[in-house]
Amino acid sequence: MMASRRKTRAIHVGDVQIGGNAPIRVQSMTTSDTRDPKATLEQIAELADAGCEIVRVAVPDRVAAAALPDIVPYAQVPLIADIHFEHTLALKAIAAGIHGIRLNPGNIRKHEDVREVVMAAKEREIPIRVGANFGSLPPMSREFVDEMAESNLSQVELVAEHMVRTALGHVRILEDLDFGDIKISLKAFEVPIMLEAYSRMAKLNDYPLHLGVTEAGTPKAGSVRSAVGLGTLLAAGIGDTIRVSLTTDPVEEVFVCYEILKSLELRQHGATMVACPTCGRVEVDLFSLANEVDEYLKTIKAPIKVAVMGCVVNGPGEAKDSDVGVAAGRGKGIIFRKGKILRRVMENEIVPALKEEITSILEEDEQFAEWREPKDTANV
Repeated sequence: MMASRRKTRAIHVGDVQIGGNAPIRVQSMTTSDTRDPKATLEQIAELADAGCEIVRVAVPDRVAAAALPDIVPYAQVPLIADIHFEHTLALKAIAAGIHGIRLNPGNIRKHEDVREVVMAAKEREIPIRVGANFGSLPPMSREFVDEMAESNLSQVELVAEHMVRTALGHVRILEDLDFGDIKISLKAFEVPIMLEAYSRMAKLNDYPLHLGVTEAGTPKAGSVRSAVGLGTLLAAGIGDTIRVSLTTDPVEEVFVCYEILKSLELRQHGATMVACPTCGRVEVDLFSLANEVDEYLKTIKAPIKVAVMGCVVNGPGEAKDSDVGVAAGRGKGIIFRKGKILRRVMENEIVPALKEEITSILEEDEQFAEWREPKDTANV
């Protein structure tokens, strides 16, 4: 059962609202060298086209910071600068018009340097994301260990509490400077730890939370790990932005993000395919059929639901809420809409028939009107 959404304050990264009544936002990060504006803008465009709403770019040195004026004004979506240790990089990013900063103020040694960044961000109304990732936590202090000694916390709970307190320490630095446009992340590779950390933080304040399983891995394993971690929190009403961190093209991260959100009916983005598992009743090449349809559906931005069923026993019934689908068997297929049978086609005609019906639905059904391509009236 889905819990009600956690209420948070609203912040803005450029023209994208996070928290408040805004939808859960999808974020990714470029893998290009930020010092190469052309390559970085190309990747940002690819991410934006895939539906990414906020893109983070690495700013590891002054050369990368100097390239931002050639990137930020030309990006299709708001950008966040990833800053570590060197406060002047944050200042250069802000001067270049960056829309948000990812910064751990506790990693900047001088208080006056932190103050300078915060004042600049406050003047430009730029939010700061504070992160306390498991992999970069400071050692547990003796005071903390002594305090927790009698609490009977499990190791997972102990680490999660350490993450929360570390993040809150960074947050207080900003709050003491009267800065409140804050987003918090508490990423970990171990799903139980990240679940516990986010659940604890969610009860302590109203800052938006950025969810992620850090270093999740390659697409197959990483997608599963991320879906378990992010999906559990989202179902509990926790989370305002998400990123799936995969060792692959970041466009794949965006796809997985939306699949998680679609599975929980939190966002609609692009087509959804319903496909049955294989069994002894299947009498067509279901693998090839499903894969071919799936590749085609990646080109569609409208939230249409398409079913590919391997037999006629349960096909139309199990997928009756799909907008369109096929129930295949014995080298043939039954094309249906909302469970109503339309026609029968041969196996080699299934994909063309589905494409034809999908095109027809997108052109005729008013629920998909906003996703139609604008008609060229110049020569009318």
